[in-house]
Amino acid sequence: MPTRSTLRCRFPATAAPGLAPTKASLLASLLASLLASLLASILASVLTCAAGPAAAEERSDKTTEAKPPVTLDGKGITLRFDDGSKFRIGGRLQGDFGTGRVQQRGFGTVFEEPAAIRRAWIETYYSLKDFEFAFQYDVNEPRVPVSDAIVAYKGFRDVIITQGNFKEPFSLDQLISDNVSQFTERSQADAFVPARNFGAAIGTHGANWTAVTGVFGGNINTGLQNNGIASTTRLTYTPWLSENKNDVLHFGLAGSYRSLDDDARSLSLSSRSEAFLFARPLVNTRTIRDATAIGRVGVEAAWQQGPFRLQGEYILTDIERRDGRPPLLFQGGYIQASVVLNDKGRPYRVVPTYGSEYGVFTGVTVEERQRVSRGGTGLFELGVRYSAIDLESHEVRGGVEDDFTAGVNWYPEPNIRFVFDYIRSHAEPSAESLNFGRRTVDADVFIGRAQLYW
Repeated sequence: MPTRSTLRCRFPATAAPGLAPTKASLLASLLASLLASLLASILASVLTCAAGPAAAEERSDKTTEAKPPVTLDGKGITLRFDDGSKFRIGGRLQGDFGTGRVQQRGFGTVFEEPAAIRRAWIETYYSLKDFEFAFQYDVNEPRVPVSDAIVAYKGFRDVIITQGNFKEPFSLDQLISDNVSQFTERSQADAFVPARNFGAAIGTHGANWTAVTGVFGGNINTGLQNNGIASTTRLTYTPWLSENKNDVLHFGLAGSYRSLDDDARSLSLSSRSEAFLFARPLVNTRTIRDATAIGRVGVEAAWQQGPFRLQGEYILTDIERRDGRPPLLFQGGYIQASVVLNDKGRPYRVVPTYGSEYGVFTGVTVEERQRVSRGGTGLFELGVRYSAIDLESHEVRGGVEDDFTAGVNWYPEPNIRFVFDYIRSHAEPSAESLNFGRRTVDADVFIGRAQLYW
């Protein structure tokens, strides 16, 4: 499967009594409200159509000039109703393939399999006046199938209030959708990022700044009460942003503090070569049993001028421990550069539709003349990245790894992408995780992805 750097917080398999019904009821309630609103709108639309030509003649010019009630395009199937609401069904399918080589003997299997489905998402979105509903489900992920499951309110000017399961506001790299990410996987530093959890957040923005903060519990898939309570905040500022949003200078600062329960729960941090198909982590802290809290601070910067973009982040993670033991300090970061060969760069989006994804880059735009189906050659994008992670602090010897990645993206059509990455990994891994003592491990990985999204 594809490359991925992951933050793994491991807890006992059994949840607290009564936890599973609570999780199920929350999810069922969200789905019920979404489906009820959808069915009501569909019924209203059907009744309006049944009224015949007389009802149609009473529509205003604005309604007459509106988009068709049903459209099929790169964003999926969209249904628009007379009350102004709309419902969209979309998805994404990502299939990875590749090969790898580790120089050291005894490492074992490099890839568990040469090809696998990375993501197979079904996505639904419903907009009703000042409310947004979203639900994303990965049929290929048995452990954490639910991604976003939210209700958002946008009735206040320049403010979005979101509740549900969604990304905590931390890390530019993480907040950029994996549908449009530069490489097949995010950097090594993504091992420190909290990603999706269940909670509530409020975000606001100005012309060149954004601010979003929230409180989060655990993930809806693994137990809302299984990971303590976190407060996470992210601020961004763009001193330079062109009108077309293609030229931008971006700065961001994020902080997160999560307190852990005083029980037997524990966590671990690990990362593998930046390919999901890679079989096992090269660096790993193993279980940290005495952790009481996790603090994170992240700084980010990006500059884009036309088709060229430079982007980087640094994340410092502090793990507090009980019984007066000294805290553990881990760190990671990356710097990357990319260029779109035959078009402008990626547009910068200040405000999201919902959630915490303020101040991020979106995907490239394949124009009609560039489409292969119209006689064009598609769109090409080149990128390079250096990333590193350090999981060694006090008696915890999780190892140090740095990766170099070079890749090319080809967009033959607006909703089709092919990604080809080469990753060179160099790690001094944990002795207990790989049984190599303090010897280094070097790996070469070639990873490809065929992607369809709608």
